[in-house]
Amino acid sequence: MADNAENKGKSYSIIAVLGMFSFLTALAGSSTNLAIPKIAIDMDISSSMATWIVQIGLITTAILLVVFGHIGDILSKNVVFLDGGVTFVVGSAITGFAPAYAIILFGRVIEAIGSAMIMANSMGIVTQYFPDKRRAEALAVISMFISVGSISGPGIGGLIISASSWRWIYWINVPLGIVILWLGFKFLPVPKESWARVREVTKGANWTGQNLFTLGIIIFFLSGSFFQSGRSGLLMGLAFFIGGGAISLLAFVQDKKSNLPWIAPEVIGNLGFVTSVTALALVMLVNAVSNILLPFYFQSYNGMTAFYSGLIIMLQSVTMLCTTPFAGILADRINCELMTVVGLLILMVSQVGYAFFPNGLDMWKIIPPIVLNGIGMAIFLSPNNALTMGLVDKKLSGIAGSLNSFARTLGMTIGISFGSSLLFFQLPGIKRVSPTVGIRFMHAFANVFWAATVISALALVLVLVRYLDSKRKTGKSAEKESA
Repeated sequence: MADNAENKGKSYSIIAVLGMFSFLTALAGSSTNLAIPKIAIDMDISSSMATWIVQIGLITTAILLVVFGHIGDILSKNVVFLDGGVTFVVGSAITGFAPAYAIILFGRVIEAIGSAMIMANSMGIVTQYFPDKRRAEALAVISMFISVGSISGPGIGGLIISASSWRWIYWINVPLGIVILWLGFKFLPVPKESWARVREVTKGANWTGQNLFTLGIIIFFLSGSFFQSGRSGLLMGLAFFIGGGAISLLAFVQDKKSNLPWIAPEVIGNLGFVTSVTALALVMLVNAVSNILLPFYFQSYNGMTAFYSGLIIMLQSVTMLCTTPFAGILADRINCELMTVVGLLILMVSQVGYAFFPNGLDMWKIIPPIVLNGIGMAIFLSPNNALTMGLVDKKLSGIAGSLNSFARTLGMTIGISFGSSLLFFQLPGIKRVSPTVGIRFMHAFANVFWAATVISALALVLVLVRYLDSKRKTGKSAEKESA
């Protein structure tokens, strides 16, 4: 009995550490989104250039997630996770002290490397310490921490920007990160690993595939810079988009044929798993569009302060926080596939609501889509995460978790690039969004969300097919048992 209580206490401590770092990374991300208009003014750069402060971090994280998930599986998830925490804190400090735009980008890259190490191993650590019947609940708790971080980001970020400098958005991560690291080294068992051991486990790894993937992702997302320049950059943007995408896909094909692949063939060949992570990527893409465009709508176009715009934007995360616990509990008790269908249906309705945003600040038309967005995300995420991690062997939980995080991050990265590129493509010659842009901004804004509606509809079809297939298989099993 005492052993059970001790194990339970240890599990809660581990969840607290994982959750607090999830909180911190979410806090940094949501604060950065809100700060983009202010950083653009402070650094005297265009609105489209400022979005790269968000994009470069997400691109770096997407590139490295699979690598760190693989290393966590063969070395130690705990070691990679905690080293990631140290790297994240260092990157935050560099970004906060950055005297120029280029140094901000460098600091964000360092911060993102740490985030990749954290994200790639968080779900694997949960799978390692929690039994199947408690996994969805544990993942829901971590999702709550992420929601709290997303909530705090706009609120704290808006308050900081209004009262002081945007730099404190990054400086605040340093003392908080140090405290969480102290708790992490206390509660997570950390085996002693030498550099010789690290070199040993990575020797012979498929670096060709990783380099191909890195090159492809960079070229793919550079296409956004050409799209943002308007019709003059359309052909070059398409060339980078298609070329980068092709190289990235080639990297997965090459990895599958290599002697020591980063991604285990039994994971990438698992149709159910691939369906789950694809749906997640599409959902995160859609959600990221509103995250990057709403600060421009509230602050740049309508002249609202960062503090008040942060309070409105945080309604989405507040709703997610309130809905996620119920979604996690229901995911353990009823059909997860059906819940993902319901969640995506609500998310699609929210995108239609964004497309009908008013030219002025009519809160009766603004708040409902933001709230619905949060409800849809919460109902979708916990069941889908539980489905994803339940489809692979525990020994591959690290790579499975990192692929899940990769899908999340890739979706967010594409969503931000897609949203900002499509917006500024429709506004050629506009350096910075302001009220003088006029109704052209609102037309461009609405068009972006109509496109997001179509993408969410595609994701809805995907999970609906999964649900119907699951229902059909259940029916066949029942028939066999009765026979």
